[in-house]
Order: sequence, then C-alpha cells, then structure tokens
Amino acid sequence: PAAKSAFAGRGVTSPNIWLEAARPRTLPAAVAPVLVGCALAWRDGAFHAGAAALCLGFALLIQIGTNFANDYYDFIRGADAPGRVGPRRAVAAGLVSPATMRRAMFLTFGAAFSLGLGLIAWGGPWLLVIGVLSILSGIAYTGGPYPLAYHGWGDVFVFLFFGLVAVGGTYFTQAARLGAEVLLAGVPVGLLAANILVVNNYRDADADARVAKRTLVVRLGRPFARAQFGLSAAVAFLLPVVFLARGSSPAVLLPCLLAPWAWRQTLRLRESRSPAELIALLGDTGRLLAAYAGLFAAGLAAGR
Repeated sequence: PAAKSAFAGRGVTSPNIWLEAARPRTLPAAVAPVLVGCALAWRDGAFHAGAAALCLGFALLIQIGTNFANDYYDFIRGADAPGRVGPRRAVAAGLVSPATMRRAMFLTFGAAFSLGLGLIAWGGPWLLVIGVLSILSGIAYTGGPYPLAYHGWGDVFVFLFFGLVAVGGTYFTQAARLGAEVLLAGVPVGLLAANILVVNNYRDADADARVAKRTLVVRLGRPFARAQFGLSAAVAFLLPVVFLARGSSPAVLLPCLLAPWAWRQTLRLRESRSPAELIALLGDTGRLLAAYAGLFAAGLAAGR
C-alpha cells in the first residue's frame, strides 16, 4: 500500500486504473443519445458520418471528464470515505493523487472542447455554447460553490444533458435544425440514463446523508426512488407508441421488446438488500439503456 500511494502521489498509474476511473458502466449514457440523434438524422436524409463520429467522441469525453470530476470532488468533500460501499474510486483508494485526478479532469474536458470545435463547421457557433455548458455542468455536477448532485439536481442534469441536449445537439449538428420530435426522442434516453443514477444514489444513500450530499434519494427516501425508477421506465416504453401514432414506422416499437427486462429491474431495485445486488443492477441499467437506444435508433432509421 505504501508503494502504491507513493506512485499515486507522482501520478504514475496503470491504464487499468484509469479505465476503472472512467467508469465504463456509465458510458452507455454517452453513446445512447448519439445513436438516437444520428438515427433521426439518417431518417431525414441529413446523416453525416464525420459529424456523427465527432459527436460520439465529444459525448464520451464529457462523460469521462464528469466521472473524473466526480472522483476528485467527492473525495475532497468527504463523500468517498473509507467505509463507502460500491465500486472503488481511484482517489479515495489511494491509486491516484487528488492533484493528478484534477489534471486528468481538465485534460479530458480540454480534449472534449478541442474535439467539439470541429463540429462548428457543421452546426455553427451555437454548438460552442452547448459545448461550454456541457463542460461547466460536468464540473458543477459535484464541484463548484453549488454542486448539483449535492442539492438534488443530479437527476435533472442527467435527463437534460444525456437526453434532450445530447440527442438534440447530435441531430442539429447534422441537420442544422431542431424540432419538437427530436427533443421528444431525447426523453426516453434521458429517463433511462437518469435511472442509472437512481440506482447509484440508492446504493449510496446512507453514506451520502452522512456528508450532506442531498440526492433525491436522500431528500425524498428510497420509496420515492423506487417509484421514480419505475415511472421513468414506464414513460420510456410508452414513447415509442407515441412515435408510432405520429406516423413513424412500426419498427419504432422495437424497444418494447425490452419491457419485461425493465420490469424485472424495477422489481430488483425494490427487492435488493445488499450493495452487491445494487452494483449488479447498476450494470444492467446501463445495458438496458444501450439496448433500448440501439433498437429505438433502428426503428427510427427504418422510417426513412
């Protein structure tokens, strides 16, 4: 442990540690909205592979940068204490020094900003505003004078930025326009992405309460979190029906094949009694989002 700590202090870490710090289980939240936005662009004859690739890279870097920020700021604020349950955090575990994680956070956000500049050629200067707001929100999620996650706004942040903003931004970059249907397509993606956070905060509720991290689970209790999780899933699986009623191809109903899986997840959240069960459920919520987004994108693209 002493040798590990010494290496961490000099910022010498293995690739596996950084991969773990990037939290791969959360990355479907970055990929899903880009898939859906690209499918809408394809349906409308506006798809551009280069712009799509840049959108995907930007979204992944924003997600990873936010995870690094979370690792750093939760340690600084005492939320990642030694008794914490759940996947280990690099700084709290002594694998990476706080200063090194802070540099990694800014480097990752800097890379996202640089990559995002390439999108201006397609979407114009408005994308610069979206990019800057995404980065600032990623930091403000757990950092700054008013950390969103510590005041119960984390779920709203995830819904907006990994749902409406990411789907809308991906589409706008390629089509140079935005409509109500595009934003509507971001709703189920945002709701299922927020459910990943619900499971994470459900597991950490007791530890969060001790350090005044007032997530919605801490503020309103676990029964509310279970209801939120189930309602979000229900709305997400009703929205393909709305798209069908608005004239989309019947293929848009493909995500409904996953409804039994979502129902089982709702029951698992209600019945979970241990951190291990909730960690497993966390991974499954990410996989559900990825599968839903893939089928939803396929269904939307089929309407071309």
